[in-house]
Amino acid sequence: MTDALRRPLAPGATIGILGGGQLGRMLSVAASRLGFQCHIYEPGAAPPAGHVAARVTTAPYNDLDALRAFAQSVDVITYEFENVPTASLDALEAIRPIRPNRRALAVSQERIAEKDFLTGLGLSTAPYARVTDLATLNAAIERIGTPAILKTTRLGYDGKGQARIMTPADAPAAWEAMNGAEAVLEGFIDFSHEVSVIAARGLDGSVACYDPGENVHRAGILHTTTLPARLSPGQRTDAVLIAARILNALDYVGVLGVELFVTPQGQTGGLIVNEIAPRVHNSGHWTQAGCAVDQFEQHIRAIAGWPLGDGTRYADVVMENLIGDDVAQVPDLARERNTQIHLYGKAEVKPGRKMGHVNRVIRGLT
Repeated sequence: MTDALRRPLAPGATIGILGGGQLGRMLSVAASRLGFQCHIYEPGAAPPAGHVAARVTTAPYNDLDALRAFAQSVDVITYEFENVPTASLDALEAIRPIRPNRRALAVSQERIAEKDFLTGLGLSTAPYARVTDLATLNAAIERIGTPAILKTTRLGYDGKGQARIMTPADAPAAWEAMNGAEAVLEGFIDFSHEVSVIAARGLDGSVACYDPGENVHRAGILHTTTLPARLSPGQRTDAVLIAARILNALDYVGVLGVELFVTPQGQTGGLIVNEIAPRVHNSGHWTQAGCAVDQFEQHIRAIAGWPLGDGTRYADVVMENLIGDDVAQVPDLARERNTQIHLYGKAEVKPGRKMGHVNRVIRGLT
């Protein structure tokens, strides 16, 4: 990396963000506090991030002219979601640095590649097998057993692109649900709960990790993240070390989310990696109320070449997502003490759609 690329961005610089959803919105707010401007690139009209950004480009990801103009207008490029087409990234990277880097995107975009990467680091994952048709699915079930879950290798999120297989007889229906897309079969893990670590790595290689949070899902969508998580001191340390190992192996710059299953002691130290997300993460929203520097500012600091901030937790916090009609609770939530409300500015309420979240401070730490 040249000295020019390592030089920290000065206030007044422009950060380009691919994606205009709520994560881009909160990144833009954090960037503005540090004196940066944000330019959002989003195919959809009137994105939530556009409400708080200096500039928005509305164009599809295959519009190479729009992508090049966007890149020319910014100093560094980041993203709020993983599924940016490779050709788009090629056009952008020829003009401006993309942080986190392309390898992090490639690993996280495809579930087999992700699991191969993790197991290659000596980390434990659920047993898995590639599935390309019903025959390979049946062979995978014979090897891994049931219950299991079949997932598309790309584009699945919040429970989408998945089918549970409780017995081998469920295989045909599960494969049909994939609509011909390549998939991965994952064996079920005997876990007590899920935790996630939000971690960051700076341009200088420094690493900072937030305390692990405990996650509860409903209908495949994150419902709450609670701090502190139920972990032994050893597991807490191991969780952070796992995240740091992943960051360093990817030569990562920015914030990364690492989801972990907590299993009975004796099995791989009690922690199995579920998945990684190369961006700020829903389970890290609690940092807005629990830390001096939240995950969004931390990400902006990292990609701008600034020193990482202090992520020490100073409060116990419960983050709760507002999904669909939950947003109707906002007038009552506004009356609650020690409750921080974040609404995403989405015009239409839909079932399963994340409309906002609240952070409840349970108690301060001395």
